[in-house]
Amino acid sequence: MFLNELRDNPGARKRSKRLGRGIGSGKGKTSGKGVKGQKAREGVSLNGFEGGQLPIYRRLPKRGFVNIFRKVYAPLNLGVLQKAIAEGRIDASQPITEAAMVAARLVRGRGVAGVRLLAEGGIAQAVTIRVSGASAAAVRAVTEAGGQVEITAKPPEGEAAAAG
Repeated sequence: MFLNELRDNPGARKRSKRLGRGIGSGKGKTSGKGVKGQKAREGVSLNGFEGGQLPIYRRLPKRGFVNIFRKVYAPLNLGVLQKAIAEGRIDASQPITEAAMVAARLVRGRGVAGVRLLAEGGIAQAVTIRVSGASAAAVRAVTEAGGQVEITAKPPEGEAAAAG
């Protein structure tokens, strides 16, 4: 093979359409845009425009509230944790932390504030689990197996005051 024999793969370089070069080209006059005015120009922003009628997004009432500071917890079931221990992805002799769960790919998701342990499935051995939150049934299942659950996230101020 020589340098003068080098070629691109077929279809690697697509030829651009030559617009507005007469009616014989098939893309003359309006260049395939079909209309004049704003819709024929670049950067058209007509989303939601209803021809002078009040748009539907302004006719409908605003509802609800979105808390931009809410914390999202990744759910983790006990059955999934038990399976990971059985496969050797997690060492049950050491305390199981959220970092170990992420390393074992048990929990995923960007922007999660922590892990919440749920009771789906079961656990067969005594383990120490450190998570941000856990359901009462999950805590009960782990303690019945001889282990313990340490909850690292503090409860919201309203719940702490109600409990105390």
